[in-house]
Amino acid sequence: MRGSGILLPIASLPSKYGIGTFSKNAYKFIDKLKEAGQKYWQILPLGPTGYGDSPYQSFSTFAGNPYFIDLEALIESGYLTEEECEAFDFGDDERYIDYEKIYLSRFKALRIAYERSNINDNVEFKEFIDGNSFWLEDYSLYMAIKNHNGGKSWSEWEEDLRVRKSSTIESLKKLFEDEIMFYKFQQFMFIKQWLKLKTYANENGIKIIGDIPIYVAFDSADAWANPELFQFDEESKPISVAGVPPDAFSATGQLWGNPLYDWEYHKKTSYAWWIERIAYSFKLYDVVRVDHFRGFDEYYSVPFGEPTAEHGQWRKGPGYEIFDAVKKALGDVNIIAEDLGFLTDTVLELVRKTGYPGMKVLEFAFDSREAGDYMPHNYNRNSVVYTGTHDNETITEWYNRINVEDRDLANEYLDIDESKIKDVHWKFIKLAFSTVSDLAIIPIQDYLGLGAEARINIPSTLGENWKWRLLEEDFTDQLVEKIRRIVKLYGR
Repeated sequence: MRGSGILLPIASLPSKYGIGTFSKNAYKFIDKLKEAGQKYWQILPLGPTGYGDSPYQSFSTFAGNPYFIDLEALIESGYLTEEECEAFDFGDDERYIDYEKIYLSRFKALRIAYERSNINDNVEFKEFIDGNSFWLEDYSLYMAIKNHNGGKSWSEWEEDLRVRKSSTIESLKKLFEDEIMFYKFQQFMFIKQWLKLKTYANENGIKIIGDIPIYVAFDSADAWANPELFQFDEESKPISVAGVPPDAFSATGQLWGNPLYDWEYHKKTSYAWWIERIAYSFKLYDVVRVDHFRGFDEYYSVPFGEPTAEHGQWRKGPGYEIFDAVKKALGDVNIIAEDLGFLTDTVLELVRKTGYPGMKVLEFAFDSREAGDYMPHNYNRNSVVYTGTHDNETITEWYNRINVEDRDLANEYLDIDESKIKDVHWKFIKLAFSTVSDLAIIPIQDYLGLGAEARINIPSTLGENWKWRLLEEDFTDQLVEKIRRIVKLYGR
């Protein structure tokens, strides 16, 4: 069934106190989605972020980002006062997140809330701990130890901690008992608030699209607590790490540095960890976009210690076997395959065999040097079309920056007269809506016609990403009505 949705990360929502949260503004955003005839909200990963602030480099593949906990709800619960929240410096620019100020203030506010909560007497909290012990215990201990080691990654901890010597671990569980409970409190408040918001979205006909990054961060509870899952040596150091090879965009490739999976081990366990991970994701989301789908067919392996990704090799991944195991365990689940980039015949065959819809991005379509699968007339129904993703330029910035030949091709394809056209972004939004793709997802920045100032992420860069935020007055009634009209026009 044809449908459409809007891409907006939680962090980019308008909210008080410096960053988007599960606040009243999030509920208002869902109301706007419904009014605009939308059926989906794509939010990107929800995990706690570390260095670089990327949700794709998280301290846990299961945990939620405590920054997203709505402090106003904690005020209503009596855990905080408005005066206490106002006294913290969460940054003073509504348009851009100041992560340093959020980091220095958020946990102090949450700590006050925790100490007032009497959470240990809460039956619901105890049920949450029991039901999530398979990841929560390791995560909470990891974060407590990390905090007491000045934020250092586990690879820099003393050996007994690094290799999880049982006597050392047990003594630290007692020593850090209160701090461990504080991290559990954060996760309880996160999941309670998030599931309430998700329920509201579902009741209003909006499905949530979330993300599973294919790789976990090296600096994570997952890598520390489960070294057997990864290509680590006997000292729990990586043998090889993830990346992508040199291409037209990067002469040295991209060295991501994530630990690579020991696929032989996963195969022996019938992919139990992956099934658990995907099953948990479907508690958080209605649809899961699996990032870097190509890595399941072949993955790029770079020897640990290499300064760039130039000297890596492609190695065989688990292929269809892993998705066959997922289907047997979980049934037919709603997965989107992020199949962007250079695709081999074997990747295309893997996507076809799974039956998962792939992705089409309009910004990749208008390459005057060669016609390709991204040209809109080549799309198939079982696909998701985007103007651009969180990793791309906004459609307006892209159009203004592409070379003359590519723009001429786009102009001819869309019948654009540059001397007359204003608001060129609507041409591309309507093109996305007009395709046969079952689902069209448009970043909110593209609906607003914004440029470089509103870009979410520039891959392989640090410092200026994941900061842009929507303001409440941006999503006007006029914009809602215009979106609703094109939904009706194109049968979405």
